[in-house]
Amino acid sequence: MSEPALHGIRVVEAATLFAAPLAGMFLADYGADVVKVEHPLRADPARGHGPSKDGAGLWFKALARSKRLVTLDLSKPEGAELFLKLAADADVVLENFRPGTLERWGLGWDELSTANPRLVLARVTGFGQTGPYSSRPGFGTLAEAMSGFAALNGEPDGPPMLPPLALADGVAALATAFAVMVALRARDSTGKGQVVDLSLVEPLLSLLGPQITAWDALGELQERTGNRSSSNAPRNVYRTADGFWVAVSASAQSIAERVLRLVGRPDLVDQPWFSTGAGRAEHVDEIDSAVAAWIAERDRDHVLSVFEAAQAAIAPVYDARDLVADPQLAALRSIATVEDDELGPLKMTNVIARLSQTPGEIRWAGRRHGADTAEILAAAGIDPEELARLRAEGIA
Repeated sequence: MSEPALHGIRVVEAATLFAAPLAGMFLADYGADVVKVEHPLRADPARGHGPSKDGAGLWFKALARSKRLVTLDLSKPEGAELFLKLAADADVVLENFRPGTLERWGLGWDELSTANPRLVLARVTGFGQTGPYSSRPGFGTLAEAMSGFAALNGEPDGPPMLPPLALADGVAALATAFAVMVALRARDSTGKGQVVDLSLVEPLLSLLGPQITAWDALGELQERTGNRSSSNAPRNVYRTADGFWVAVSASAQSIAERVLRLVGRPDLVDQPWFSTGAGRAEHVDEIDSAVAAWIAERDRDHVLSVFEAAQAAIAPVYDARDLVADPQLAALRSIATVEDDELGPLKMTNVIARLSQTPGEIRWAGRRHGADTAEILAAAGIDPEELARLRAEGIA
C-alpha cells in the first residue's frame, strides 16, 4: 500500500471546540501529522461536550483521532517561543482564537512567517479577521442564523429552526481543509505560504442555493417549506403503517412519474402541470396526499421493497441504531472500529472519502490531555529536566 496522501505534512492545531479541530481531523485522516496544542490547565472544551463514558468525552475521541497532543500556555513568553519552534517545522498552523489574540502573544502572521516563510496559517473565526463584527465571539449557532440557514429551515407556520448538530462548524471544517490544500498547492508553485481567512458564516452561506441571486435579480425571498421543496414534488417524509418514517425525493421527472404510478395515481402524471418541477410544486398538496395515504397503509419494509423494485427514490429515516446495522454502510466501511487505550474498541464514522491508491485511516482515538507532550517537546530540544520545570511553572 502507498504511503498516506498527506504523509510528510505537519499541522500544528491551536484551536478548540469544533470547526478548526474538525478540519485538523480531516487532514489527520489522510496521514498528516497533526499536533494538537491544548492549554496545560484548560483543555479543549470539546472534551466535556456531549456524552461521555468513564469520564472520557466521546465527541473528543473522534475529533482528536490520529492527532498527537501537547500542552502549552501560549500566553506565556516561553510557551509562545516553543510554539514558534513547532510552527517553524510545520506546514500548516490551524487556529481559531478571536482576531488579535495571536498577535497579542507575539504569534501573529509576521512572527510566524518570519520563522517559517513556507507556512500556511489557517484562521477560522466566527466573522473573519476584518470588518465590524470581527471582534465578536462567534459560534456555529450564530453562523446558522446569519447565513440564512435558520430562516429557510422549519415549518412554514413555525419559527426559524436551528439544526440539532454543529452544522456550520462541520461545513466550515470541510471548507478549511479544502482551503488549506489549495494553499499548499500554491506553495508548491511559489515556495511561499499564506494566510487562509475563513469565517463560520461563509461556507454555509455558499451551500444555500440561489437565495442571494434570486433576491438580487427578482426581489424574491425563499420561504420555509418544512420537508417539502419549493421547486419540486413529491419531496417529504412519510409515516408507514408500523410507525417508521421514510423519505421520498423525486427531483427527476422520470422518478416523479414512477412514484405516482406506484401509488395508484397515474391520472396526476397525465396532467399538463406534472411535466415540470415547478408545476408539481404548485400542486404539492394533491401529490403529497396521494403518496402519504399509500405509504400510511403499508409497513416500512414493504414500502421500501416496492419502491426499490419500481426504481423510485426512497430511503428510511435512520437513527444511530439503524446506521450501525445498515448493510450498505457496512459494505462501504463507513463506520470504523477504533482501539482506544481508555475505553477499548469504539465505533465512529470513518474517513470521509475512499481513495483507491492512498486511502485514509484512523490510527487511534483522541488521547488523554497532554499525552504526547514529552515526545513532542523533546523533538523541539527540551530535555526531561527542562520539561519538569515548564510543567511546574504551568507553561507545558
